[in-house]
Amino acid sequence: MKQTLQAGALVLIAGIATAENLAGVDRFICSSAQAQICFETGECFSAIPWELDVPDFIVVDLDKKTVSTTEASNLNRSSDFSKVEKADGVIYVQGIEDGRAFSFVIHESTGHMTAAIARDGFSVTVFGACTDVDI
Repeated sequence: MKQTLQAGALVLIAGIATAENLAGVDRFICSSAQAQICFETGECFSAIPWELDVPDFIVVDLDKKTVSTTEASNLNRSSDFSKVEKADGVIYVQGIEDGRAFSFVIHESTGHMTAAIARDGFSVTVFGACTDVDI
């Protein structure tokens, strides 16, 4: 039991030590881990991201102001966003396309991401992580 706790603590410490730092990075890749869809009726459901047509990976380019799927996905999806702001160690990205508003909140020090996509009558929230695309 003691060895299991020690091994768990080492994994946790290693995870903290290798947390992604996006400070100064303008192009990064994000993966989706968890998703939830909510309807205007008040019903919400957890889902696997791809069940909601959320790509496994997206590339965020702050200079070009685009969010796009990776070439390997063969999905060929890309959206422009209109606003990017960095404040207090957080990157905020917002855009509107095809009747949808989308917003990303990404912590520079950890790479942790929360994204929301809203359209009339429902919203999708996605949690994930981001890392420098050039690593």
